[in-house]
Amino acid sequence: MSDTKSNRAEPVQPIGPPPFRISSLWEPEKVNPLNLKSYTIPFFNLKSPYARNFHLSWLGFHVAFLSWFAFPPLLTEAIKKDLKLTPAQIANSNIIALLATLLVRLFVGPLVDRYGPRKVMAGLLLIGAIPSGLAGTANSANALYAIRFFIGILGGTFVPCQAWTTVFFDKNCVGTANALVGGWGNAGGGTTFLIMVALYQRLTEHGGLSSHSAWRASYAIVPLPALAFVAALTLIFGTDHPAGKWSDRHRPLIVAGLEPPEAADEEKHSEDDKEKGDRIVTVRVEPTPENGVTSEVDVAVNRPLTWAIARDVMLNPLTWLPALAYLTTFGYELAIDSSLANILFALYASKSFGQTKAGDITSTYGLLNFLTRPFGGYLGDVVYRKYGVPGKKYLTLACGAIQGVLSMALGFYIDSRKKPDLATVIGVMVVLAIFNEMGNGANFALVPHCNPYSNGLMSGLVGASGNLGGVFFALIFRFQPLPHGKALWISGIVCLVVNALLVFIRVPKR
Repeated sequence: MSDTKSNRAEPVQPIGPPPFRISSLWEPEKVNPLNLKSYTIPFFNLKSPYARNFHLSWLGFHVAFLSWFAFPPLLTEAIKKDLKLTPAQIANSNIIALLATLLVRLFVGPLVDRYGPRKVMAGLLLIGAIPSGLAGTANSANALYAIRFFIGILGGTFVPCQAWTTVFFDKNCVGTANALVGGWGNAGGGTTFLIMVALYQRLTEHGGLSSHSAWRASYAIVPLPALAFVAALTLIFGTDHPAGKWSDRHRPLIVAGLEPPEAADEEKHSEDDKEKGDRIVTVRVEPTPENGVTSEVDVAVNRPLTWAIARDVMLNPLTWLPALAYLTTFGYELAIDSSLANILFALYASKSFGQTKAGDITSTYGLLNFLTRPFGGYLGDVVYRKYGVPGKKYLTLACGAIQGVLSMALGFYIDSRKKPDLATVIGVMVVLAIFNEMGNGANFALVPHCNPYSNGLMSGLVGASGNLGGVFFALIFRFQPLPHGKALWISGIVCLVVNALLVFIRVPKR
C-alpha cells in the first residue's frame, strides 16, 4: 500500500513554560513556538521587544491618568473656588468624565482587534492631548463638563494596554503581565494627585502665580507634553505583534501547521454576514494534548469584528462574568479616586488639613496599584496552575466580595461618629484598596480565557463595564451628602451581592 502521508507540516509542539528563575527578568524571553508568545516577562531586558512593548503598554495608560484624573486633586479647593462650583457640579463633572471613557472603551475594543493595540494606544494619546492642552480655558461649569468629557477619551488607553500584553505573553504568565501593566498604569491616579498638587503649590508659593493662573498653567506643563512624548515612543519603539506587523498575526499558527480558519474566511464571513445575516459558525483548531495544545487560548488570534461575532460574544455568559465583576471593583475604585479627597476634606478640614493633605492621603489609594493589582494577577497565575480557570474566577469574586464587606464597614463607621478617627479611616481604606485592586488584577488574569478570539472586544467590554461601574457608584456618591458614609455602605452591599451571584457562571477548565 502506498504511503498517503499528507504534505501538511506536523504541528509544532510547545516546549512548555520553564520553571521561574530570577534571571528570567533580564535574560532573553523564552518563547512558545506555537504562538510566539513569551513564557517569561524579561522587563529588565530592554533589548527584547517583549520588554519594550510591556513597558510601553503600562506607560501609555499611566500618562493618560496625568490628564484624565488631573482635575480631582485641584477640584477640592482651587478650581472649585475659581469657577464657583457647587458640590453637585463637581460630582457631575466626575460622572461626565467617566461616561466619556465608557463610550470610548466600547468603540476601542473592535479597533484593537482590527488594527492592533500599538496604533490604537498612540492614537488615543495624541487625540487626548488636544483637550488636555485646552483644559486651562475652562471658565464655567459647562466648559468644565465639555473639557472633561473629551479628556475622558484617554481612559480608553486601558483597552490597548491589556490587549497588548495579552498578545505578547503566554497563558502561564499573562495574568501577571496584564496585572503589572494595569497596576502600574492605574497607579497614575496616585502620581497625578502628587504631581498636580505639588506643581500647583510650587506655582503659587514660589512662582508668583495666582490660584486662577496656577491651576491652568499646570495642565500645559504636565499632561500635554507627557502624552505627546509617550505617543511618539509608542510609534517608534513599539511593535504590533510577536510576528511583526498586525496583519501577520496569523502567521505563527500557519507555520506551525495549525492554520486558523479565521485567517482565510474573515472576508467571506463579513460578506455573508452583510448579505444573509446568518449565524457564522467558525471551525477552530480543537485544543487537545496530542497536538501540544491544551487550551483554546493557545491558538486564538484576534478576529476583526462582525455582527455575528458581536452577537456571539454578547450572548456568552463568559463575557459578563469578568465584566460585571470589574464593574464592582474598578468601577468602585474610579468613584473613590474622584470622591475620597472630598470625603476627607469634609470630615477633617482645618488650617492644618487642607487640599494638599487630602490629596496626599488620597494618592495612596492609587499608588497602591503598583503592588496590589500586580499581586492579584500573580495570584491568578498561581491558582491557575493548580485549579485552572475556575481558580481565577473564585479569586476574582472573593476579592470583590471582601471589598464589599470592608466598604460597608467603613460606611457604617463614618455614619456612627461625628468625627471618625483619621487613622482608623485610613487603615480601613488601605485594606479595602488592597482587595479592590487585587480584584482588578485577578480579573484581567481571567479575561484572556473568555472569548479569546475577540481579545480586543473582550477587553473593551470589560473595561467599559468598569467605567459603567464608575458612573453607577459616582451617582450613589452624587446623591448622598458628604462625608458619604451611606454611599460607602450602599456601594459595599452592591459589590457583595453582584459578586455572590456571579459564582454560578461556569468557566472552562483551562
